[in-house]
Amino acid sequence: MLGRNSQYYSLFLLLVDAFVLILALTLAYVLRVQYDNRPLVADVYAFEYLGGLLVILPFWIGTFALLGLYSPSVYNRRLAEWGRVAAGSFVGILLILGWEFVSGETLLPARLVALYALVGSFLLIVLEREFLRALRTTLFRYGVGTSRVLLIGSGSALTDLAVNLADTKHSGYEIVAIAGPKRLVPDTLNVLHYPQVESALKFIDSNKITTIIQTDLYEQEERNQQILSAAQTRHISYNFIPGEPEFYTGKNTVDVFLGYPMISVSQTPLIGWGAIAKVIFDRVVSIILVILLSPVFLLLFITQKIFNPGPIFYVSKRLSQFSKPVALIKFRSMSSKYGKKDAAEEFRDMGREDLALEYEKNRKVANDPRITRFGNFLRRTSLDELPQLFNVVRGDLSLVGPRPILPQEAKFSRSRTALLHSVKSGVTGLWQVSGRSNLNFEERIELELFYAQNWSFWLDIKILFKTVSVVLFGRGAK
Repeated sequence: MLGRNSQYYSLFLLLVDAFVLILALTLAYVLRVQYDNRPLVADVYAFEYLGGLLVILPFWIGTFALLGLYSPSVYNRRLAEWGRVAAGSFVGILLILGWEFVSGETLLPARLVALYALVGSFLLIVLEREFLRALRTTLFRYGVGTSRVLLIGSGSALTDLAVNLADTKHSGYEIVAIAGPKRLVPDTLNVLHYPQVESALKFIDSNKITTIIQTDLYEQEERNQQILSAAQTRHISYNFIPGEPEFYTGKNTVDVFLGYPMISVSQTPLIGWGAIAKVIFDRVVSIILVILLSPVFLLLFITQKIFNPGPIFYVSKRLSQFSKPVALIKFRSMSSKYGKKDAAEEFRDMGREDLALEYEKNRKVANDPRITRFGNFLRRTSLDELPQLFNVVRGDLSLVGPRPILPQEAKFSRSRTALLHSVKSGVTGLWQVSGRSNLNFEERIELELFYAQNWSFWLDIKILFKTVSVVLFGRGAK
């Protein structure tokens, strides 16, 4: 079960592995060059040596990832992990030798450096991971980084799971509550018991549950949906261990957990390494864009002061991932006296009931009288959206994602909002580049839900390229 804590631990492992590999390669160089008086094959300065190896390091770490060394199914099993570390260390040395052969450059001052690096990288990585394993076990013992579990079921699998997960310092799971027949609750466990699942779901928040594991489906479909919905609306992990083979197929993650086949139901494919890659991509690209577009920002800053007196920026409270409030930054396009209340209220204050009704239906109006002439230019060219790059830099938004909604819009559909907010909101998204400007609010939400449920890195790239086309040629949704 790859929860949020496991993702963070995997990323931490990656960073520590990279540091340890640099340390092992440095020690290999020092041992041979500084403490061995025999002649060297080539004079390679330390700066050149480390510079070349830093180029190879991402490929070495990538090899570790391909070997599964950042997957819980591997790093939670000592012998499997040691074997893959040995294989990864060997492949890493081959990468260095292959780089020398292809580039014609010499990175290793002597052959023994490769041997020292091979042995050193293996030993240091193993020692590092054993230390982190011991540290993690200690933290689990004190409840740090553990998942608080609600177990739901009516069969023997429930008892078996409860017994195996009870050893928190090794499993990383803390059984907080069990919903099911009293006879299935092990006598050795001091946990909360709920005869009915509905009672257990009412206390998810007060019990601080972070993971729900269900071992049996109820005959009443609405009860199963109620459990899944309770997890999704709170953005906590939901895992189902089925007894019927029909559940082993589909788009969800299938794994074997404590000897039982288990399906992990994710709200979105944007989890694990995909989520990490998206965060890195967002930060790097947005910083580059802010630097490249700094002259445009300066020009708009000046022209805004001249043609649209008042505050340069308009900051609006919106909801992003997990319904977290963020301060959305835009160049102000409305008169400075507007934008402080809900648009429908402001239209009614202006005596424009027609615009209020249009806004309540579509969450936008075709001809907004609050927008200034220069503001209309900003909106028509999408330049008013540029400051949202700063939201991406500080982690509030992604470059691509659902439109960040207003707090009052969340009430329209709690379950749909929860699914929509399983991913971070974006500066641009699928509906903006759909090529259709007459979408109502419900149709836009459907497109954005499709994005959340069908995310891929390639889809993000396509949306970004289409966004450029929309801005340059004025096509797409407005």
